[in-house]
Amino acid sequence: MKDEGLTIRNEKRWLLLIILLAYVAGVLSEYQGFLKFMRKNPWEVWRLVMQHIYLVGVSGIISIGLGVPVGILLTRGFMRRCKDWVLTFLGIFQTVPSLAVIAIAMAYLGIGKTTAIFGLIVYCITSIIRNTVAGIANLDPVIIDAGRGMGMTPVQLLFKVELPNALYIILTGIRTAMVINVGSAAMSFLVGGGGLGDLIFTGIAMVDSSYMFAGAVPTAALAIALNAILERIEKRLISPGLVYE
Repeated sequence: MKDEGLTIRNEKRWLLLIILLAYVAGVLSEYQGFLKFMRKNPWEVWRLVMQHIYLVGVSGIISIGLGVPVGILLTRGFMRRCKDWVLTFLGIFQTVPSLAVIAIAMAYLGIGKTTAIFGLIVYCITSIIRNTVAGIANLDPVIIDAGRGMGMTPVQLLFKVELPNALYIILTGIRTAMVINVGSAAMSFLVGGGGLGDLIFTGIAMVDSSYMFAGAVPTAALAIALNAILERIEKRLISPGLVYE
């Protein structure tokens, strides 16, 4: 009961902080002309929001579809020998700015949504692979031995023991990658990919804060909303019996 009371108090404090920040943001945005711009150009903003969601969604789905299997593969058989080398390479690669990745992709693929999506996949997939490997490789050997002792095949062991127990770390990597992807997708405008970066970079070029806010505020809202959605999905998918410290 004491822990529940503490949790409720903490939630109330966070709620008050969010309300306060929303109020301050509202005042500042009105002062900067953001709301006026939104009222005059709602359909244009909506069009760019949908483009942004498309870029994040397509690149995210492909990154998850490729990153998780590659991460699993690096924990299997002879591929374990390559694991440290691959993770070191990914760690170095992850330090490269997203703008540089998209620019390199443009040199080979030209301009357009395909280039933007390819660049976002390359930048997003690294976190997913690293967390998938970390989640499976760092499992307690006792859990694996227990599965083997029950006569499970390697495939059964993977799907019934390893993945369920590593799911928390894997989903955390996916959530982190997807949220970062929302911000990185703003760079897509620079290679003709569209998205909310159109408003952000137009505002920078024109030194017009209303344009910048019209792009930045929806981008931040998308990142917060996506984080909340994925967090709820995590809670539904992860077994309550699994405790993580």
